[in-house]
Amino acid sequence: MSAHPNAALLTSFYEAFQRKDGAAMAALYADDVTFSDEVFVGLEGPRAGAMWRMLCKNGKDLELTFSGVEADDAKGKAHWEARYTFSLTGRKVHNVIDATFTFKDGRIATHVDRFDFYRWARQALGVTGLLLGWTPLVKNKVRAQASASLDRFVAGR
Repeated sequence: MSAHPNAALLTSFYEAFQRKDGAAMAALYADDVTFSDEVFVGLEGPRAGAMWRMLCKNGKDLELTFSGVEADDAKGKAHWEARYTFSLTGRKVHNVIDATFTFKDGRIATHVDRFDFYRWARQALGVTGLLLGWTPLVKNKVRAQASASLDRFVAGR
């Protein structure tokens, strides 16, 4: 039995991520896609694709695995794990993510990634993450830094 076309779409998305091909990932998004995760909240359209291009470009030692890809005509899901060095601190991170998707016209219309921010913060930020990673203060600071990095990346293109 062959996979649903939307499952194949998700597999292509994560295979492009493994190759660090952010442009190929962005091309699988609908023009009006929305993306959110614990750090990048409410990205829309080209900005969502730009995030993947930025992460792929900056992820020098990124290693990605994915599994559990399932999809039908309307929705899909996948599990993925990323291992990389967080550039701001030089600390190693192993992030475990569950993703959900919706589809429109053969492309990804919505993409939501969920992960344990506190677990991520303890790895990425060290003692600061351990002591304060659960607080809105730290989460909001990380979000602001990520948004500013994306702004700089988009402006430099």
